Amino acid sequence: MKIHRFYVGGIHDKAGPLELDQKIWVNEEALFNQWVRVLRFRVGDQLVLFNDDEERLYKIANIEQPHSVRLELITEQTRKLPKKHVYLMWSLLKKDNNDLVLQKGTELGVRNFVPIIADRSVKTGFDPDRARKIMIEAAEQCGRADIPAIREPISIDEAINEYKDLPLLVCEQGEQKQSLSKLDKMGVLIGPEGGWSNRESELFKQNNLAFIDIADFTLRAETAAVVATTHVLNNLD
Repeated sequence: MKIHRFYVGGIHDKAGPLELDQKIWVNEEALFNQWVRVLRFRVGDQLVLFNDDEERLYKIANIEQPHSVRLELITEQTRKLPKKHVYLMWSLLKKDNNDLVLQKGTELGVRNFVPIIADRSVKTGFDPDRARKIMIEAAEQCGRADIPAIREPISIDEAINEYKDLPLLVCEQGEQKQSLSKLDKMGVLIGPEGGWSNRESELFKQNNLAFIDIADFTLRAETAAVVATTHVLNNLD
């Protein structure tokens, strides 16, 4: 039977941030509705709670209206974390494609999302609160014990300057200049739908950025983000 996982890093009780103690009361209306009314949890059912430091398996000991659930600890869980530190720097995309990048990137193990406004970016608006909600839901579903970090969008010039201490890998078809086997921390740059501009290509050369080739065919930008993440995390040289 599937055990549902819930991130409670932002949940508070009367004493402050919710501590994952031996016995706890969860008095969060949104969680209560999800547990009792949507998932139909009952006394005796099990669930996993995790925050930024620990993950634990609980059973429901009591349910009280209007929105209180008492939990009792069963056991500590082993936390699953990404093995490499990937900064995914992707050019903002149209429609819901950014949601897909965030969701799949979280499932695959991206640690930091850096939205980029490239020369050919069509969309420049970005909602960090919506992005965090998508990442939390993806982490709950896939079993990872941390929530990726995300920042406000920056230009490609700012990204190269700010992250100059990282190995920065530009995804470009037909290029392969960087071995990945010894890299544990890196930034991966994904271009917009229209590709990198000539100015950006020159900028990459001026800053001696490395290139990686992730596919034989031309990929859509959101597909490239997923494939590139898989590529670098699995050392596919």
